[in-house]
Amino acid sequence: MAFQSLPGFRDFYPGDCAVRNHIFARWRETAVRYGFREYDGPPLEPLELYTVKSGEEIVGQLYNFEDKGGRAVALRPELTPTLARMVGARERDYKKPIKWFAIPQLFRYERQQRGRLREHFQFNADIIGEKDVGADVELVALLIDTLRGFGLTREDFVVRVSDRRVWSGLLRELGVGDERHAAVFAIVDKIEREEEAVTQKKFGALGVSSAAATAILRFAGTGQFEKAAPAEMETLERFLALMGHKGLDDFVRFDPKIVRGLAYYTGIVFEAFDRKGKLRAIAGGGRYDNLLKLVSGVDLPALGFGMGDVVLGELLKERNLLPQDGPRLDAYVVIAKEALRPQALKLVHDLRDAGVACDYALTAGKVGKQFELAAAFGARHAVVVGDEWAQGLATVKCLATREETKVEIARLAARLRPGS
Repeated sequence: MAFQSLPGFRDFYPGDCAVRNHIFARWRETAVRYGFREYDGPPLEPLELYTVKSGEEIVGQLYNFEDKGGRAVALRPELTPTLARMVGARERDYKKPIKWFAIPQLFRYERQQRGRLREHFQFNADIIGEKDVGADVELVALLIDTLRGFGLTREDFVVRVSDRRVWSGLLRELGVGDERHAAVFAIVDKIEREEEAVTQKKFGALGVSSAAATAILRFAGTGQFEKAAPAEMETLERFLALMGHKGLDDFVRFDPKIVRGLAYYTGIVFEAFDRKGKLRAIAGGGRYDNLLKLVSGVDLPALGFGMGDVVLGELLKERNLLPQDGPRLDAYVVIAKEALRPQALKLVHDLRDAGVACDYALTAGKVGKQFELAAAFGARHAVVVGDEWAQGLATVKCLATREETKVEIARLAARLRPGS
């Protein structure tokens, strides 16, 4: 019987792992440079942790089951509830603001499409314990510089920013009660993907007047208000000004259509998109000041974003920014005389001790075959252990240029070490 991976799940062959590790490394490097500390949580959590945040309807999107202890559990579809639980349990142990990041593998039972699988890795970055807009600026700057770290420029992506407080101020002016704001946000979140007639019908079903619906659509499309801008607009304007102070204003633009679909967002929200508009959102997030209190009882302001590896990987591939499969070994030791295998084994171990990545044939084989393996395994050099060994020498062959040199055995490590 031939088995295959489950639909929506990926096999990571060595080349795929190299790409994944490259993405992880850039994520970590930028986060640490910004003063964020890495954390993680369990891949399995109580089901209630997700339903208390998102409602019972989320269960249809989860990998959930009853464990052997009779507990209702689920594979994590996101990390923010886990973060809220963890911070709530030990928030007194940490100075504020808390700046944490993680790279979890997440699972959702969803319909597969381009840029969306049933598992993916995600870069999560969150700031907890700071309510000032400076924290929002810091987080979006981290998002931008993370993407820049892959070689992407302002020509490749844009971060579209809005603020739910501005929307709430507008809706109140239009006579739409607070109890309907979340439902309006859910409709606005899909405006770009649906016909206007469909959107109008949804507003009507929600009890929003035709005049109010027209004003909502106008603001979503143009950013213009029927009356004076709500007072909440001042925070967003300050955010955009501070991004300009950082020299990152070319990477962001105000776009009121960005409201984020999740109900727990409370302030500035944002999503990053490729400029050509071919892909799903690269990243998204915003402020969620009430979630920690809901999950853990601890009342702390918070904000964060997530950036998945699937869409990012597609964008990097389109822009030819993925790492090439270059040399993987510094050296491959070719044993030309089998009688010298004991000496060759000692050499291999000494080279590895000295920080040289090397390999060798585990069993006796023809010299030509060993050279083929050296090339196939991505070695920069072949080190031939042969007749010169008695004189304290080995032949080093650069596999790219075919140049050969005799090198003293005692100097091999220095000659082969990366960067030499």
